[in-house]
Amino acid sequence: MNQQTSGGLSVRRVSKSFRLGSTTVEVLKSASLELADGEAVAIVGPSGSGKSTLLHLIGTLDRPDSGTIEIDGRQPLSLPEAELARFRNRTIGFVFQDHHLLPQYSVMENVLLPALAFRGDRRQRAAAGQRAEELLEAVMLAHRRQHRPAELSGGERQRVAVARALVNRPSLLLCDEPTGSLDGDTAKAVSDLLIELHGRDRTKMIVVTHSTELAARFARRYRLTDGRCVAA
Repeated sequence: MNQQTSGGLSVRRVSKSFRLGSTTVEVLKSASLELADGEAVAIVGPSGSGKSTLLHLIGTLDRPDSGTIEIDGRQPLSLPEAELARFRNRTIGFVFQDHHLLPQYSVMENVLLPALAFRGDRRQRAAAGQRAEELLEAVMLAHRRQHRPAELSGGERQRVAVARALVNRPSLLLCDEPTGSLDGDTAKAVSDLLIELHGRDRTKMIVVTHSTELAARFARRYRLTDGRCVAA
């Protein structure tokens, strides 16, 4: 396997199992993948193959039973919890199948939430506000900045979630079935947006998807088979 380079992602021999009653289910079995800075890959596989589990491990939302995960030359899971939370907030952006917008907040407030998790000084808050404005322009929702999520369509809510994921300029963007709950035309629009913003910001991006159409748009693809990542 290629040596880890600064700015990349390296997942090395990661395993994860879960207990279901008296049974142990091995979901990932020594799964490995590499991603260089600015690269994007799709991960495909049937339901239950471990795609979301792998994404949660890479996103430091869970811990593997064994193996290592390096992001930008660091092993975040070795950090104390408070430092890990800060690393996750600043380094990783998440887009899920369900947008997870907070219904009581406006579009602008939802986009700004990650930037406000660790309060900075006035200059940093002003920069975050400007970044949020730029992203809402990019996702074509600047005119909706004061609306609540309930006033938006499903595609608009997912576009807000994309903007929120990018507000802290993360180096790694993780997308778990980002078009799974959208109709065909709306799914294509969100896919176009993700690929456009990835190209513009040069983030590392992993997209887990059941969509063969979306997966086909990536030059590199992995398939999860028997708990391992294989080139697709």
